[in-house]
Amino acid sequence: MTNNWNLLGHNWAVDMLRQHVANGTQRHAYLFTGSRAVGRRSLALAFARALTCVQPPAPGAFCGSCRECHQMAKMQHPDLNIIQAEKEGEMLKVEQIRELRKNILLAPYQAKYKIILLLRFQEANASAANALLKTLEEAPSKVILLLTADNTEQLLPTIVSRCEVLRLRPVPTPQLKSYLQEKGADEKKSHLLAHLAGGRTGYALNLLENKEELTYRSEKIEEFKTLLSASRVKKFDYAEKLAKDKEDFRTTLLFWLSLWRDLLLYVAGDRENIANIDQRELIDTLSVQLNLSEAKNLLETSEKGIGQLKRNINARLLAENILLDFPKI
Repeated sequence: MTNNWNLLGHNWAVDMLRQHVANGTQRHAYLFTGSRAVGRRSLALAFARALTCVQPPAPGAFCGSCRECHQMAKMQHPDLNIIQAEKEGEMLKVEQIRELRKNILLAPYQAKYKIILLLRFQEANASAANALLKTLEEAPSKVILLLTADNTEQLLPTIVSRCEVLRLRPVPTPQLKSYLQEKGADEKKSHLLAHLAGGRTGYALNLLENKEELTYRSEKIEEFKTLLSASRVKKFDYAEKLAKDKEDFRTTLLFWLSLWRDLLLYVAGDRENIANIDQRELIDTLSVQLNLSEAKNLLETSEKGIGQLKRNINARLLAENILLDFPKI
């Protein structure tokens, strides 16, 4: 077991959590923030393993081989409760928190602590957030709550104030590239994936291990290029298709968001930090036609669209409005 819990990056966070475990000074609630797939859940689970390991090789470490470690790694430990929205992008409901409040009153079944992992808590509705606040105030001493969220601004300030907050940052691209090469990627592929991932280890590994992800991306790139020169009728046909599958719609918006972000950087004069490095020609073509304000508007439209999809909105109308703002090339 390495000193960094076998994780890439976030050394400062691991060091702090190791000290908490070693000294017995763990807090009753932790909040791990950062972009999606940056390693929030992986760090939280590693912390849970350190808290429950029965034969740690060193203070604050975990062995990785005992029953507790194996069960935590598989997220199948009887004292690990995972709370999240049924689907990513949907709402986490108050009923789930109410059920949790009943559960935490029971003593740990097997480990020293009962670990509650609340994933993507920015997806909690207002009632669920308020219910969790009461849980934070009343949780028994043998309960440790681990929350993950995109950022603190999306949560109630009173929830944030009751947690030890760990703000995770992206892993530097060269470090991530080297890591991917250790995992078997060649120079060209590791270079592309490290940039596409934007410092998010989980996303980089997903791209490396699941070939269909890159195939899906290639399909989306071709669709995107077609839309840039499509007629209004063709755009409306595509909008109808998108509206039939909200999860695909959301993923498509995230992809567009990535391209619009690259375009904004390009127009602003930053050509080194774009994510879609294999699409420089496309981005360069768009940058000739659009100014900084127009590029920013395209980015903001996709961002707003992702937020609107979480609500009970007319998905087809949303898709049509977004596509009508697409530049024509």
